[in-house]
Amino acid sequence: MPAICGIALALCFFSPAIFAQSSTPAPTAASTKHIVFLGDSLTAGLGVQTTEAFPALIAEKIRAAGLSFDVENAGLSGDTSAGGLRRIDWLLQRRIDVLVLELGANDGLRGLDLKSMKANLQAIIDKTKAKNPQAKIVLAGMQVPPNLGAEYATGFERAYRELARENNAALIPFLLEGVGGHRDLNQPDLIHPTVAGHRIVADLVWRTLEPILRAK
Repeated sequence: MPAICGIALALCFFSPAIFAQSSTPAPTAASTKHIVFLGDSLTAGLGVQTTEAFPALIAEKIRAAGLSFDVENAGLSGDTSAGGLRRIDWLLQRRIDVLVLELGANDGLRGLDLKSMKANLQAIIDKTKAKNPQAKIVLAGMQVPPNLGAEYATGFERAYRELARENNAALIPFLLEGVGGHRDLNQPDLIHPTVAGHRIVADLVWRTLEPILRAK
């Protein structure tokens, strides 16, 4: 699975330099709800303009659908589940109605303990729910390279499934489905999506996210 291996490697190669968090211009309506995308370089849109990254494309879909949500991109290159846990309190200064959680790939590459990764993601969910009891959670899963062993790879994917089941959260099993390993959809590093790749990721995420937003 060389494509998966490459994806994980590149996610870790970039040091955690802070990406400017961005959001769609907030509508003035008091009923406007707030979506946060908490993730790593894939969410941050490494190598493309912020407006071309999949969270911004989701914001466009939301506007086209006439839904009252604004979108905040809280992606940080190189981030891990522990890093996301350190950042969530700051993000929770503002109400979160929907949290799209895309973290864990860098934990997997480094071979970090899966119980700790799962505990960190659970703590992020718990903090979000404690502050926003009605918040909906969407988990964006990733995959790890086979050199870490079949048992680790299986456990990695199982952690997302368990988190989704235990928290009644929606699950996107593999965020880069249809993009990972396709040269024409990735930048020269063959890891991070091009603008066209981000469009495919946005379509994948939207299929899970749209019904949740319409039900809110």
